[in-house]
Parts: sequence; structure tokens; C-alpha cells
Amino acid sequence: MTEHEEIVVGVDIGTTKVCAVVAQEDDLGRVNILGVGMAPSDGLNRGVVVNIDRTVNAVREAITEAERAAGVEVQNVIVGIAGDHVQSFQTRGVVTIRSGEITQEDVQRLLEDTMHVALPADREILHVIPQEFIVDGQDGVADPVGMSGVRLEANVHIITGLVSAAKNIYRCIEKAGFTVADLVLEPLASSFSVLHEDEKEVGVALIDIGGGTTDIAVFEDHTIRHTAVIAVAGNKVTDDIRKGLGVMRDQAEQLKRQFGTALIDMADPGEQIEIPGIGGRSEKMIGRDTLAQVIQPRLEETLEIAAMEIKRSGYGRHLGVGCVLTGGGALIPGTDELAADVLGMEARIGRPMGLSGGLVEEVSNPKYATGVGLVLYGMRPEIIGGNTLSEDVEAHQNGKRAGDGTLMNRIASRMKSWFDEL
Repeated sequence: MTEHEEIVVGVDIGTTKVCAVVAQEDDLGRVNILGVGMAPSDGLNRGVVVNIDRTVNAVREAITEAERAAGVEVQNVIVGIAGDHVQSFQTRGVVTIRSGEITQEDVQRLLEDTMHVALPADREILHVIPQEFIVDGQDGVADPVGMSGVRLEANVHIITGLVSAAKNIYRCIEKAGFTVADLVLEPLASSFSVLHEDEKEVGVALIDIGGGTTDIAVFEDHTIRHTAVIAVAGNKVTDDIRKGLGVMRDQAEQLKRQFGTALIDMADPGEQIEIPGIGGRSEKMIGRDTLAQVIQPRLEETLEIAAMEIKRSGYGRHLGVGCVLTGGGALIPGTDELAADVLGMEARIGRPMGLSGGLVEEVSNPKYATGVGLVLYGMRPEIIGGNTLSEDVEAHQNGKRAGDGTLMNRIASRMKSWFDEL
């Protein structure tokens, strides 16, 4: 086993499960999955930590299981953040060029300018993702360094989150005995593991249906254009089954996973399912189509809200390849057909890809999309703009506000690599 630095650990702290993935990159740049750990989680609500101790236990259990499988000791982890507190917006910055030739320092000044937006005290910037540069009114510039000009502008996509939500994630990881190496928005992480590069170029929407939240990311021209997190997801489906059929929560979850279909037409009306009786009552039988009649409306509602978010992004007509569905909620048979119907575009189920060896079979399941995406991000952190919450939260914990120095250096170094990717 090589040094720990080459081993990357991604931890997806979800509403229903905590998933840890340990991976390593070999000399040829291939990614091998060394270990996977999963633990049930009930310390979150809609993607936000609401019970520290339960979440700490789940994190410790998942990482320990992954450590055992991989035969390594984990210290640093990359963690995903979601929740309906996440918001994104576009902004624009402009600087003048004194020397006549644009340098990396000018780009750094420009990015600093774009970040001077008025944010409430309880919000921090998660990611800054450049969209395009404009030199002397000429738009569509991918890499302005070295060009002549006197005025440099940029359009950037800024993603913000609640400081308290990030602090609580930090606290959980540290109480479990690990260190947070980076904090990444979950729909971004999922996109690294389930989307092809050509899909990102042509235009695609990623819809990650989890337990507590549905994450959305819209891509076009290799760049993320819109992100959103909505608080309607798989747990709502389970609640509907629980209330509609009068069963306990665990039984509702089992019925959904074992017999659930997203389309009523797919369910065989002749097939009967036995539902256990509550409080000593005798079992009862229902048709499989009855279960589908409970599931389909809620899934439809989730996808309709996702469709509204995609429309709000302004890129709805640019999605040449349609949408990719992932996350545990996409495991219900027929979800892709229902999505194609609701969204009016092609839909496919996204499974983690781009892996070479190790437990590839085990993780090629939509529910591992975020966990695998986090380790892929950890191996190539330059693929998106600077992540700032890590420094900001540390600064808050030390009782001071984060300075721009470290943050801007970090964004600038990622920007250089981002240019190379284009």
C-alpha cells in the first residue's frame, strides 16, 4: 500500500444513509475503489444535520467499514454538502488592465471582484465557477491570460450555503475522529461520477433524487450553469406509502424498494402484496398497482419541481441530451420513463463510471453517485472553481472572519488547471 496522500476518501452524509468510499489513483491515472462503507443515518432532516450524536455514530460506522474493506487507516475525508439552504446565482466582475497584457494576477483580481457581493451574515460562498471571460467587449474567451486588452470582465456562477450547516458537518466529522479536507456541493460531486464529458458539452440536467433532498445541476459547454437543491425526495414517497396503506415506516420503505414502480401501467394488477397487520391485526393483501398509485403522484411532483428549476435556469431549451437521474430515488423501476414524460426530454439512469478496478461492481449503483463523485473530485480538485467554505468555517471556529488571501490563491491555482481542461 502506498502513502496515505494518494488515498482519497469521500463521505456522502445523506438523510437516510452515510456512505464512505475509499479510492486510490494508480500511476496510469486509473481510479481503483478500495473500500465502501454504508451506515443508516437518521440524524439529518432535508440534508441538514439536526442530531450531532446520531450523525457522528453513522459517520464513524461507515468510514470504519470502508477502512476494513480497504485495509487502510483514514485521516482526511472529502465531504458533500446539500440541503435546501443551498442557493446559486450569476454575477459579473470587471477590472482594468494597466500593463496592456492580461496576467494571472489580473484574473485573480477579477475573481476577487466577483466575490464582493452582498451576502447575509449567515451565508458563505461554497464555490465560484467561471462561465466566460470578456476582453474589451469581446465575449466567449476561455483563457484570457496573455491577451492584449484594457478591460477584463467575467461572468461567474456563485454557489452559497448556510455557515451553520457547514459548521455542523465539520463538527460531525471531527467528533468522529477525522479531518475535513474539503467540502463539496453534492450535485457537483454526483456530476463527476455519472455524466460523460460530451453530455456536459451538448447540455444536460442532472437530477439526484436522495432521501431528504433532490439535487439539480445543469451543464452546457463543459460548464455548470445552474444548481439547486429541493426538499422533496424519496422520504416523501415512503411517507405517502406509510399513510396511504397504514403501515410502519420501515415496512413502507421495504414495500417501496421491493415492489414499488414509478408507473401504474408497469404494475401487474393481478399481483398481490401481503401487508403486515399492525398491533396484532391480521395481514391484508393489496394489488401491486395500488402501491404504484401511491408512488407515481409523489415522484411526478418531485420531477415537476425539478422541471421548474431547470426552466428557471434559462437553459431548459439547451439540454440536447436531456437529463440523467441518479441517487437512491432513481432505483424505483420506471423512474426514467416517468421523467422523460414529465420533463419532455430524454432521460437515463446514471451509474458511477470512470473507475478501473477494485469494488467497481459494488459501487455501480445510483445510490453511490455522490460518494464516488467526491473521490473523483478529490483526485482532480481543479475541475471546479475554488471551494471556500473550508477556510471560512475554520476561521469562524477560530473566532475570526476568513481573509481573502488564501481563498484567492486557491481559486487562482484551480483556475489555471481549469483553463488547461478547456
